[in-house]
Order: sequence, then C-alpha cells, then structure tokens
Amino acid sequence: MLIGRFLQAPLGRVRCVLVRSLSPGPTVSAVCCPSSAGNLTAALRTLSNVSSLPARGTSPRLSGARVLLGPVTVLRSGARAMSGSSPGSDSWGWYGSLAESGPVRLCEQYLVGVQQLTGFPWWLSIIVSTVTVRTLITLPLAAYQVVIIAKVEALQAEISELAKRLRYEVSVRAKERGWTEKEKRFQFQRNLRHLVSQLYIRDNCHPFKASLLVWVQLPLWISLSLALRNLSLEEPALQAALAAGGALWFPDLTSPDPTWILPLCLGLTNLLIVEVFSLQKLHQSRLQRLTTNFIRGFSVLMVPVAASVPSAMALYWLSSSLVGFCHNLLLRSPTVHRGLQLPAQPSHTPYRDLLAAFVNKYCK
Repeated sequence: MLIGRFLQAPLGRVRCVLVRSLSPGPTVSAVCCPSSAGNLTAALRTLSNVSSLPARGTSPRLSGARVLLGPVTVLRSGARAMSGSSPGSDSWGWYGSLAESGPVRLCEQYLVGVQQLTGFPWWLSIIVSTVTVRTLITLPLAAYQVVIIAKVEALQAEISELAKRLRYEVSVRAKERGWTEKEKRFQFQRNLRHLVSQLYIRDNCHPFKASLLVWVQLPLWISLSLALRNLSLEEPALQAALAAGGALWFPDLTSPDPTWILPLCLGLTNLLIVEVFSLQKLHQSRLQRLTTNFIRGFSVLMVPVAASVPSAMALYWLSSSLVGFCHNLLLRSPTVHRGLQLPAQPSHTPYRDLLAAFVNKYCK
C-alpha cells in the first residue's frame, strides 16, 4: 500500500520519503531521497529488503504510517509528520502550532492511556477521563475559589465602615489644605485602595486568586478538545477504534452527531449552569448582567459548533459541563461549607431554595 502511494506521485516531485511503523514489534523506518528513476528503483529495493518487515501472510500494522511528499518540515514521535504542502500543516499558522503543542500531546497520551488502562469503549473512556480531570484538578480549585469569594464578601462590612471613616477624615483634611473636589476624590480613592489592599493581605484573599480556576480550566479544556480532534482526524492508528467506539445515536466518534442530540444537550446544560449561577446572585450589577447575557449567547452559539466537530469532542464538552454543574451543586452543600470552614449559610436548605427560585422565575 505504501509503495503504491509512492509510485503514484510524479517523479519530479518526489524529494523525500519517510516510512515508519507504529506496531509494538520491531520498528521499520527508512528515509530515501531519490532524484531519478534509477534511484527510485533502488529506494524501493531497499524498502523491500528490510529484514524487520513482517513475514508473508501476516498483517503488519501500518495504519499509523505516513508517506510524505515534499520537504519534511515537522517530525513528531508517534509517527506523525507534516510537510509544508500537506493539508493541516504550517498553513494553519497559530492553530497548527497550538494543535501540535506540548500540552495537547500530553492530553493525547492521557486519553489513550486511560482507554488502554481501563479497556473501556472510547465513549466511556472519554467520560471517565473527563470526570477524573475535573475532580482531581478543577474541583479543588473551585473549592478554593469559593473560599476566596467568601472571605472577600465577609470583608465588605469592614470595608464600608473604613470608607465612611476615611471620607470624614479626607473632608477634614481638604478643608485644612484647601483641596478641590477633584483632589479630595483622588485622595479618598487612593487611600481607600491602600486600606482595602491591606485587608486582602491580612486575610490572604485577593480577588485575583478567585480567577485561578479560569486560568487553569480554560487551557485544560482547549488542550483536551484539540487532543480529541487530533485523535479523531489525524491518527489513522486510532480512527478505526474511535469510529467504532461510540454508543446509542452516535456510534462513530470521528464524525459529527447527525441527530444534533449531543449539541442540543450541551447548549441546554450550559444554559442551566448560567441560570443557576444567576440565581445565586440576587442583586447583580450592570457588568454582571452583561456578562451573564454574554455567556447565554455563547452557550447558544456552542450548539452549531458542537454539531460540526467530531462526536468525541461534543461528548467531552457535554461531559465536562455536566460534571461542572454537579460540582457547582456540591459546593453549595452546608456540609461542604462546614468542611471548608466557611461562614454559615443563611439557609440550611440551599437546594430547595434554589429550586423554588428557579420555579418562581421561569415557571410562573
């Protein structure tokens, strides 16, 4: 098969040939740079005489092999090479670099390792991988975020009292020194920022620490998504397994969901998460309302996007959203609040209150 692909290329364009086997047995690799018909014949003779090729009657695993025409620009371990003239290479620019980056490769190895370790079908392996990552990495960060937010909210009463005292002191000083209204406002804001910063340092709860979850979760989500895309579309050795590794209405994980059930479930889950989060904030600022509406629009936009990507990616996105929703509910538990040593909740039935607020807002 490989030699046939080699012979189909015009002789004038053949500059380099790379053949590599991914089989667990002896590795076969050869690099030839023929420049004429005679050299081409010699190159083919060299490939046919390699002693480590499987014997006649066996079925060598060459599904992970690649034959490249044109100058080889990138050579990766795992038998993935890309040339400057092949689709999906350097012409992708930043996207190609991101898809070939180290974190994406690590995520590929993680997904394949989980599937091989558990022996589950690919659809279940993707779900198990998602639950594991989100439970071991993002759940502790989400709990830390809850702790930071609780500390910041507990400081609001103290900050309000300090602001009143500072406003009085600035007014007295402004009369003594003849400050203008602009100078008085500047002095008040500068000193208030300094006092608030001291409070954050005292309680070790700077609001920026609450964003740590986003800075970890977003790159992880992108890396796992691109890893699943690479495994579904650019790894011939795994395409057959992924194509047969689906379930129910999405038997082929390498193609989009034709029924749109996965994308629609993803959109509804994301919208549910947004609404639950908005119900937690009874009095939202204008910026918070704009942010909530933006996330609503993004959740709707994700539906056609999920319908155009391999089902493996859509399944991961849906699993990740469902796990995140469960974690959000878990962190509202009074037992978890006591374990994290958070201030007592105003209600001992947060789930019942949340359901009642949801019904009052959308069902009446």
